[in-house]
Amino acid sequence: MIPVRGYARVMRPTPSVSGQGLAAGPPGLPATAEGTRAQASDAELFARARHHGDAHARELLIERYLPLVRRLARRYQHGEEPLDDLVQVASLGLIKAIDRFDVEREVVFSSYAVPTILGELKRHFRDRTWSVRVPRDLQELVLRVDRTITRLSVGQRRSPSVSEIARAVEASEEQVLDALEAAAAYRATSLDAPRAAVGGEGAGESIADTLGVEEGGFRRAEEHAILEPLLARITPRERLVLQLRFAEDLTQAEIGERIGVSQMQVSRLIRQALVRMRVGDGGE
Repeated sequence: MIPVRGYARVMRPTPSVSGQGLAAGPPGLPATAEGTRAQASDAELFARARHHGDAHARELLIERYLPLVRRLARRYQHGEEPLDDLVQVASLGLIKAIDRFDVEREVVFSSYAVPTILGELKRHFRDRTWSVRVPRDLQELVLRVDRTITRLSVGQRRSPSVSEIARAVEASEEQVLDALEAAAAYRATSLDAPRAAVGGEGAGESIADTLGVEEGGFRRAEEHAILEPLLARITPRERLVLQLRFAEDLTQAEIGERIGVSQMQVSRLIRQALVRMRVGDGGE
């Protein structure tokens, strides 16, 4: 859950707009008719919060629009994402909207707050919920496809086809297939998770048990296939010297002691053998 400073105070029960709640206004607001207070409270609270630094007025504005926050958060609730996390993210968007709103533009605050809150929710899904980063437009298409599949499945009482989903979301079938494949990147699966048994096989195994490993034998087989015809071009003594030098990692002096020749002769044998092997391999 993403921390929001002062969130515990933000989530207090929303007071009513009439009677004893928000209509009474923060301390110091002019006492007018109750209907006038309810209509003018937003402008008054914004004025006090913006021009007088009234933290109480700011909190009252946050409390007033928490129902809007919850409604927008529920719109994006799907899968395993907890609603409490979405409400917290949307509340952060509401606080940003309140702090940035310019009351002098004479625009209804909700028309400014909704895009800001939705932007915060979309940013949350884009940056914090995907296990693998995918392009933003593909993320949004995944969400649309997910909601469309749910809606069509309920209405048709069957799983919709790719072409039906494509028509509903106004995208091509290839884009829908990309979205369905990208949806698998939303949540990571532990390699220790149990593997689904098929036909009684694989019971008790984990996903890690099904993964391939690097097999060094293939490389050794390739090297043997390359070296075998080249080694046939040199003498048995030269092959022994090369084996002792490059396979057993002996020094030239140790090789000389092993086969009864000087270090200089060992060096000459190695050089001659490598030259003939290079020629046999097509080298200079």
